[in-house]
Amino acid sequence: MTKPLQIDIVSDVVCPGCYIGKKRIEDALALASDVPVDVHWRPFFLNPWVPREGITRDEYLTAKFGSVEAYKGIAGRVSQAAADEGLEYNTQLVKRQPNTIDCHRLIHWSDAEGKAAAMKQRLMELYFRDGGDLTDTDVLVQAAADVGMDPEKIRKRLASDEDVALISAQAKDASDKGISGVPTFVFANKYAVSGAQPAEQLAKAIRQVSQEINAAA
Repeated sequence: MTKPLQIDIVSDVVCPGCYIGKKRIEDALALASDVPVDVHWRPFFLNPWVPREGITRDEYLTAKFGSVEAYKGIAGRVSQAAADEGLEYNTQLVKRQPNTIDCHRLIHWSDAEGKAAAMKQRLMELYFRDGGDLTDTDVLVQAAADVGMDPEKIRKRLASDEDVALISAQAKDASDKGISGVPTFVFANKYAVSGAQPAEQLAKAIRQVSQEINAAA
């Protein structure tokens, strides 16, 4: 019996490369659909300095790129790369830059119901496509409801500090292991591939590492 390949995807919901990378790893999994896998979404803070309440998008772009104008060329290229994957990145709609710890808590909680990938996708769509404010509890609660989770339970959990320390520790662990760029795909806790690599390359890696761990089993 073939042993499933563990794939840990370290990424953030406000990282454009992670948005594109999620589509590519899913395409890769479809290309290597005969390989059994066990996928886990792991937290990373692209901007750990952003406060819990978030900041305006203009403040963020000025702090990170020097000015709002400086980001426009980058935004155009990233929007095109997203469009090439059938995704929408409407940079002009994004008005607020969130701290993403609550998003990662939602993904963690949804994993218990087998909905982590759907939750991650919903949060990314809200942010990149719709310009949703991920610092707004109502937006997060609605996102949870959209993937079939109990909105009132989620509202109560978000109001608490549940799993804040856990998510922070997991994100720190990724940094401590040397992960500085995301997305990073970690195969079988051994091999890491960084960046939104083409689906064909990721599928090749999935097959190779799966064969290796099963040959050694």
